[in-house]
Amino acid sequence: MPVWFKFCTALFFGFAWAIFAALMATNWIIDLGRIIGKVPAYLGIYGIAVIPGFMNAFLISSLLMDRRPRCQVRTGPLPAITILVAAYNEQNSIAATIESISLQSYPGHVKVIVINDGSTDRTRQILSKISYPWLTVLNLKKNVGKAEALNEGLKLVTTLLTLTVDGDSYLYKDALENIVRRYMNDPVNTRAVAGAVLVRNSRKNMVTRIQEWDYFHGIAAIKRLQSLYQGTLVAQGAFSVYDTDTLRKIGGWPKTVGEDIVITWAILKAGYRVGFAENACLFTNAPDMWKQFIRQRQRWSRGMIEAFKMHGALLFKPRMTTLFIWWNLSFPYMDAAFSLMFIPGIVLALFGIYLIVGPMTLLVLPLSFLLNYIIFSIQSRMFTEQGLKVRKNFVGFVLYALCYSLVLQPACVTGYIQEFFVRAKKWGTK
Repeated sequence: MPVWFKFCTALFFGFAWAIFAALMATNWIIDLGRIIGKVPAYLGIYGIAVIPGFMNAFLISSLLMDRRPRCQVRTGPLPAITILVAAYNEQNSIAATIESISLQSYPGHVKVIVINDGSTDRTRQILSKISYPWLTVLNLKKNVGKAEALNEGLKLVTTLLTLTVDGDSYLYKDALENIVRRYMNDPVNTRAVAGAVLVRNSRKNMVTRIQEWDYFHGIAAIKRLQSLYQGTLVAQGAFSVYDTDTLRKIGGWPKTVGEDIVITWAILKAGYRVGFAENACLFTNAPDMWKQFIRQRQRWSRGMIEAFKMHGALLFKPRMTTLFIWWNLSFPYMDAAFSLMFIPGIVLALFGIYLIVGPMTLLVLPLSFLLNYIIFSIQSRMFTEQGLKVRKNFVGFVLYALCYSLVLQPACVTGYIQEFFVRAKKWGTK
């Protein structure tokens, strides 16, 4: 099937489910409207049930139709690449990150530039003891932020392709080859490809166990979907490959909180495509405390608002990816609806008041179970092909499915608010 036909088919099923949900919710909205008003009732129910239902139905349909083209195996070397590793206070992980690069069997020339962004711990001393002919360490006198650190590294790049890898990450075998092969095999207007980022410290505690499923399920599925329709919206700084000339033409990484999403939208705005290599795996350390997790998601939310501020014209660009730009535009509304209505609704339900959370909300469960099953099947196949095994984490999955949003959505809401009232731009968690 042509991609446009898959897109239209998925839209049909998405709207069909949304219409069904809206009709089923009519009496629910009327009853709730008598108490809080008609307009708040419509906004609340559509934000927690109807619109998310459309998204889930669209996602399920698309994933069922997705047939990722296999990369053609070509003999001979691949293009020379330069890997930029921006590091700030990474004394506990930077050596392992560089080691993982050294273990890659990439069939081409590799150069690595580590930009030590004015670290105040032992990062500089550790880097001084690591010696590889392909490694260059750039020590900045003071902390300038991740975007500026990457731009300093970009000045030294002489290869056609530039990769970014976070300083607390570990590349799985063949990750470099897989991401570059995907780049080379994708449509000719591709200018960036995001790798698959997974949780490395998932056995540390329950906070990381829950996030393991978010990276394995939610984030990977969305990137796969967006790539299918010719435009992944975030080539994350943790692991992505870019066309070097394109990076320079758009001015490099902007000095923002979410520099990776903003630069990706700049690439899309310039008319190019961004892909996703699901088999190019990198394992990274996820926040292991709820406070750190909340700060991370606040930063991601701020990054999305920054992207709209700088590249909002993408909302009116005639391409399939535009749907996901509008999709993102609805996130603040849905996150607010969840935080201000659904969470209080759960509290009311505990006392036997089912005006918001009750039998009607159970309708979304079959769709959610189906979606999670499809994603798990797809991701498990990818793991098997890569020689990886999905570790048992049943409790983490249950908490991810039932409780994760109770922390995630309010954190996102505060992030949106911060972007409008807090101007500080500094290093944070990923």
